[in-house]
Parts: sequence; structure tokens; C-alpha cells
Amino acid sequence: MSRTRQLIDRLARERVLSAGEFAELLRSRGPGDAEHLRALASEARDRVFGKSVFLRGLLEFSNYCRNDCLYCGIRRSNRRAERYRLSPEEILETCAQGHALGFRTFVLQSGEDPRYTPETMAGIIAEIKASFPDTALTLSLGEHPAGAYALWRKAGADRYLLRHETRNRDHYAELHPPTMTIESRVRCLHALRELGYQVGCGFMVGSPGQTPERLAEDLLFIHELSPHMVGIGPFIPHKDTPLASAAPGSVDETLFLLGILRLMDPKLLLPATTALGTLDGTGREKGVLAGANVIMPILTPSEVRAKYLLYDNKICTGDASSACRMCVQHRMESIGHVVDTVRGDHPDLGPPPPPALSAPPPPAAPALQ
Repeated sequence: MSRTRQLIDRLARERVLSAGEFAELLRSRGPGDAEHLRALASEARDRVFGKSVFLRGLLEFSNYCRNDCLYCGIRRSNRRAERYRLSPEEILETCAQGHALGFRTFVLQSGEDPRYTPETMAGIIAEIKASFPDTALTLSLGEHPAGAYALWRKAGADRYLLRHETRNRDHYAELHPPTMTIESRVRCLHALRELGYQVGCGFMVGSPGQTPERLAEDLLFIHELSPHMVGIGPFIPHKDTPLASAAPGSVDETLFLLGILRLMDPKLLLPATTALGTLDGTGREKGVLAGANVIMPILTPSEVRAKYLLYDNKICTGDASSACRMCVQHRMESIGHVVDTVRGDHPDLGPPPPPALSAPPPPAAPALQ
């Protein structure tokens, strides 16, 4: 048995490797190793979740951002970005249409937009939860004071996704302006855990300056944090950023890392991201087959959807929400998986997932205007 295969098998048993072993595994992986990892990761996922794939309706309600991350298309310095904000009424109406399509988790995502004060966001959160009490609400709003996180938790927010991007201090500085530090981001993640959120972190795969050793730091940080969700996807450059000429990340490496994460924690909520589908037409299907169990179709209203571009050539920017919803269902069924319309909580925090049975089609809803 090869050394790489031995490391994969030990990861399946022990859930973690040393930094040097993680780097060795990433550096020496081959096609046969990837297939072995995929089989073990799928088996680990199926033992906990069966063939269920949970849906999260993604609502990108503002592309204003106070930050200037070097890789991001909605960075403050991008004067070519066409900015927009949705009103609280538009956000609630979009959630209503998503609820009619069968979504029982909403993900509210935006840049770090000061226009939405902590109190404004708390009001939006409370109204969504009062209108749709059977849903879970995930926020992805960036770094904020612990007091804001506490206010939103009290208003009804269930989960918070804050990708750390890289745990290595030097690498973080290479991708972000001097006003941002990895220490600040880690403090936010720990504050969110202490407040009782289901917490998600994550990183880009193949970002400029990334190495197997730096990825090993990410994996050990995730092991230490023990999040409920991890969101990873391949780096894709945006033409109006300082990293426009950088090469995109690798789909195969992303799939390999999804398998590693699944073996590290079989209970993890692990998305197959839109970025995977952007670089590979069947990337989301491959992500699920590699160990993922979450898909996030876009609910953002069609008239602004194409303006929320963190990277170039993002898929699904011209589709109606109902079309995205049914497209995902058909894609998952084509690989032997089933779209599950429950909230999809982490197994340790919510009711156990039901057996993976074919779900009835969602009720029809009018297309977003």
C-alpha cells in the first residue's frame, strides 16, 4: 500500500493528521488516491446523512462593501462594479418566494455594507423568522463586533458563515488590505461559537500564494475550531481586481480537499459551491460525489443577480429562482442523490435527518420580477 493511501486510511480512522502529513498528502496525491478518498468520504457522509442533499436559498442583498480584499469583485476600490441594495421589503418578499419553492434555509449574504446597521439587520432577521418560523436563517455578513452578532442571534439568526480564507498570517496579508488581519477574523469565529451560532468557516482553493503547507494550517485550524459548516471552492479571478491575471484554482484539488474534510468530520455540513459549477459544468455533482451534502441555489432577484460578482463568469446569474431550484433537483437525482427540503441542521444540534426518500416537487411560485 502506498504512503498516500496509508495517510488517507489513517485520516479515516483518526480524523486528523499532522501538518507535515497533511502537506505530504496534498503534494503527493494521484488519481488512484483521489478515487480511494472519494469512496471513503462518500461512505462516511452516507452513514450520517444517507443520500440527502440539503438546499440553502442564497439571497445576496447588497454588493456594497467597506473592505478592499484583493481577490473580490465587489471590493471597495472596484469603480466598475454596479452597486445595489435590496430594501427590507424586497428581502422579505424574496424569502416568501423561496419558501414557496420549498426552501427551509435562507442564507443572507452581502458585502460589509454600513448602510445595514446592526439594528436594521436585527429587524429584518426578526421579521423573516416571524413570517417563516419553520426555516433556519444563515448570515454571511463579514466581520462585526460581538455585540452585533449577539443582537442578531437574539433576533433569531441560527447560523453564521465567515470564511477565514487562510489561517497563515503572511498569506492572509497577501490577499487582504493592511486593515484586515487573520487574528480579527479568528476572534469573530470564536465569538460566534460562544453565542450559540452554528458556525461555518472556509477558504479558497488555489488562491495566489497558497501552498500545501499553508493548506495544512487551514485543515488544522478547522480541526481545532470544530465548525458545523465548511465552505470551500476554487479561487476564480475577477477581471477588475489586482489578482485578475492569477490562474484559477483546481477543481480536482478542491474535490480532494472536500474528501479530506468529510473524513475529518463525517457530520460536517459541506457545500458543493457555485464556484465549482463555474469552473466545471458538472462541478457541483462532482462535489457531492466527493463528500459534500449542501447546495445553495441563488434566490437573489433576477434584476440584480448579475451584479453580485465576486469572481468572473459566475453561473446561474440569468436564471429564475424556480428554474435554479428544479435544475439542482434534477442534477442531484441524476447522480443518485435526493434533494431534502428540511432545515438541514448539524446532526448534533437539530433533529436527525429523515431517511433519503424522493421528495415531492415544490409548489409553483411566480418568477421574480
